Amino acid sequence: MSVIKNKYNNSPTIEKCIKDYQYSFRKDLLRNKIAFITGGGSGICFTIAEIFMRHGCHTAIAGRNLERLQTSAKTLTETTGSRCLAVQMDVRKPTEVIEGIESCLKEYGRIDILINGAAGNFLCPLETMSFNAFKTVIEIDTLGTYNVSKVAYDKFLKSNGGVIINITATLHYRGTPLQAHAGAAKAAIEALTKHQAIEWGPNGVRVVCVAPGPIEDTEGMKKLSMGLSTADIESRIPIGHIGTKQEIGEICLFLATDMARLITSSVVVADGGSWLTDVNVKKRLEIFKAFTAKM
Repeated sequence: MSVIKNKYNNSPTIEKCIKDYQYSFRKDLLRNKIAFITGGGSGICFTIAEIFMRHGCHTAIAGRNLERLQTSAKTLTETTGSRCLAVQMDVRKPTEVIEGIESCLKEYGRIDILINGAAGNFLCPLETMSFNAFKTVIEIDTLGTYNVSKVAYDKFLKSNGGVIINITATLHYRGTPLQAHAGAAKAAIEALTKHQAIEWGPNGVRVVCVAPGPIEDTEGMKKLSMGLSTADIESRIPIGHIGTKQEIGEICLFLATDMARLITSSVVVADGGSWLTDVNVKKRLEIFKAFTAKM
């Protein structure tokens, strides 16, 4: 497999909370709610956890790296005053998912909101991608979303209702070079979401997707931008503004409340319109070739 490694693919940084956070909603909007967030130890999902916790929600953040989860949980609790449980598990392994969900229920007694944010990605042309590389991303993104959703539904949501938010992307709307594995995985999640919404809606469960576009200060941007500057990226976004983790977190906050009680099965695309106007495939491949030539 010819995975493209670059100077932006560095070790994950220690996550920091938002400075001088300004509230758009009342601070107790999610008071005493419980959210289980996969991928919550870093990136977008760390900030989703932070914003939920700032609004009175207690969380469980799940992932494979226990040390990072514990560090992030400590940071989140100290900043927000809400509780955060670090849950080590691999979303690809049903046994670990069951143990993870059960540990959350043992700690808090309930799960009101599930955020499926665990994901894997890298740059790789289809012609050099190994069978295992493609399979791995499908397992983390698509099967991981199914595994965690099913266990949370079976263990609690079926009898009590709740909200599931699946984090996807816009890669598959037109096709994106070097991203066939991730695009296929996210497309499958969006299809799964519709089936979940139809089958689980009668039991009071809403299921929606949030599809972020380019988001600044994330590992995804570092790995996948191929050296393009923020200015280059913003020049291709109709609103002229690259997204922030806070903005994605606040979209999820809205969707998790009764203000969004009519929204289910939908995909909320949060990219400033960038997928509609992004550079064409030929230009993107030229950027890729120029980038790899410098390595």
